[in-house]
Amino acid sequence: MPDLAIETHGLTKRFRSQTAVDGLDLAVPRGAVFGFLGPNGSGKTTTIRMLLGLVAASAGDARVLGADMPRHVDAVLPRVGALVEGPAFSPYLSGEANLRRFDAADRHAPRGTRSARVAEALDRVGLSHAARKKVHAYSLGMKQRLGLANALLMRRELLVLDEPTNGLDPQGTREVRALIRSFADDGTTVFVSSHLLAEVEQVCSHVGVMSVGRLVAQGTLDEFRDAGEARVLVRTPDPGPGRAVLARLGLQLDGAGQGGADAAGEALVAARLGAAAVAPEAIVSALVDAGVRVRGFDVERASLEQRFVELTGEGFDIVQ
Repeated sequence: MPDLAIETHGLTKRFRSQTAVDGLDLAVPRGAVFGFLGPNGSGKTTTIRMLLGLVAASAGDARVLGADMPRHVDAVLPRVGALVEGPAFSPYLSGEANLRRFDAADRHAPRGTRSARVAEALDRVGLSHAARKKVHAYSLGMKQRLGLANALLMRRELLVLDEPTNGLDPQGTREVRALIRSFADDGTTVFVSSHLLAEVEQVCSHVGVMSVGRLVAQGTLDEFRDAGEARVLVRTPDPGPGRAVLARLGLQLDGAGQGGADAAGEALVAARLGAAAVAPEAIVSALVDAGVRVRGFDVERASLEQRFVELTGEGFDIVQ
């Protein structure tokens, strides 16, 4: 097993009327940007709250940065920055004053460098111009940025971010992605709970998918995609013979092989590889040998969205 920043075994949380998290075995490598995915109500936020010692687990155990939680919460939390369920600030204090109050409450934060650290955190999230503005006048996106700034006041080994781009405009979303990449480049592990496909695909190295309280898949982003079912697309003016060849090779015709047509009106024949161990070049060779005119050929792997739907049966919020 690699060195893990987060590790759980059988982690479970039961409420009176339901099981929110059921037997979770999670493994988050140190230095990873881990995308924690799942529909609303799948148990993501409850998991995060257990990892941070905010709620007690009903069963199982969790280790964060190598220490049992919540037994060693006092030693672990100073090494963790978190933004969970949106930031909560004093509305009639400025952004800068709010960060000073949070920093003063951290007994591990050196007082002598407080002003410099607050200014640097505000600058990193693009709020220097609003440092003296009262938080009640902040937009939702600005409050989200301030929450990120609070997580950045001290250098952290682990950042836990629950929907970090919530309320941000496209430019703000890009800036947060760049921040997350910079954290990873510095060796910080980032655990990101998100519904945004573009966010996960562009910044995450690993993913885990929750569905109805259970972890249904986890691994690297490439492993996650490769586990999906691949299909071939053949562009040809001979769709009938093309479908016959693919069926003879053991490929499963997708929608009777009707892949639609391209912009020029050329037929597209689609088939899923399934269990057929046929190399792409062998498929093309068989098509040509049968007299099928091949104008184009491609092997498509499942997208992150397709894999998510396969695993959970629910759609994905797609934001570009």
